[in-house]
Amino acid sequence: MKTRENTILEVPGIKVGQVSDLEALTGCTVILCERGAVCGVDVRGGAPGSRETDLLRPENLVDKVHAVFLAGGSAFGLDGASGVMEYLEEKGLGFDVGVTHVPIVPASVLFDLTVGNYKVRPDKGMGYKACEKATDEYVEQGNVGAGTGATVGKILGMKNCMKSGLGTYAKKVGNLVVGAIVAVNALGDVVDPGNGEILAGALKDDLKEFADTLKIMEKLDIQEEGKNVFIGNTTIGVVATNARLTKAEAKKVASMAHNGLAKTIRPCHTMYDGDTIYALSTADLKADINLVGSLACEVMAQAVINAVINARGIGGLKSYNDIKMG
Repeated sequence: MKTRENTILEVPGIKVGQVSDLEALTGCTVILCERGAVCGVDVRGGAPGSRETDLLRPENLVDKVHAVFLAGGSAFGLDGASGVMEYLEEKGLGFDVGVTHVPIVPASVLFDLTVGNYKVRPDKGMGYKACEKATDEYVEQGNVGAGTGATVGKILGMKNCMKSGLGTYAKKVGNLVVGAIVAVNALGDVVDPGNGEILAGALKDDLKEFADTLKIMEKLDIQEEGKNVFIGNTTIGVVATNARLTKAEAKKVASMAHNGLAKTIRPCHTMYDGDTIYALSTADLKADINLVGSLACEVMAQAVINAVINARGIGGLKSYNDIKMG
């Protein structure tokens, strides 16, 4: 589904570009902010794959970024950020060091090597192409970009998990806009926060009914029995706003946005996930940080739901729509 309304593109200064390999089942998503944006990050999962996150600490030098890169491919996929850097350097964007501008491109990856062809990963060329495709006119959701190979509910192994994807959502309160984009690749199940109903997650062996990951964990000694079953996870995303934020405030907004994951992913932030959220401030609107953070939680929660309801079954994996339609 392609749309601009109610997506992160509602935030001024944001463009999104995506490349998807539907055969290898991997891809990448770049969130461009060519005018520059204050950026903060909060890493909650125990197994993150990322670059430039230390630079985003409030006490460190660089105060603006020009892109955030999200990708599949596990640690291999971080190579794609080099393509984003090349694209931005060609445009003269980045931290001025005299002889050139060094683009600051925070990046996070998810593990999709057990879906599709593990030998194909996002690389420098794919990252560059995503930048070339970046637009503020629409953003596609589902089996696209960093969510191309995303799955959820892997506690019983890949044969019992479900297809997930990439989702986005935004809300406006007066002139304030807060938006989110997220690739959902969780160990846990995705649930409706309103009623607790599982929307996508671990399936029983009949591949028709949900097994309920949390109930399984209550009975299973993961450390002894799980071993490598749980390595293929991590939910990565970005929240953006036109509110004026410092780096410290951006980090706080990213932290509050994690509550959106906690509302919709059960369980969340485990040692087998690398859950990471970035927060971008693209403009100068005065706004209460408590409101910005609260909206960040809400839009991230809906973006997670949009990621699974827009996903389609592929590679032998069922999706929300397959289960819903029986």
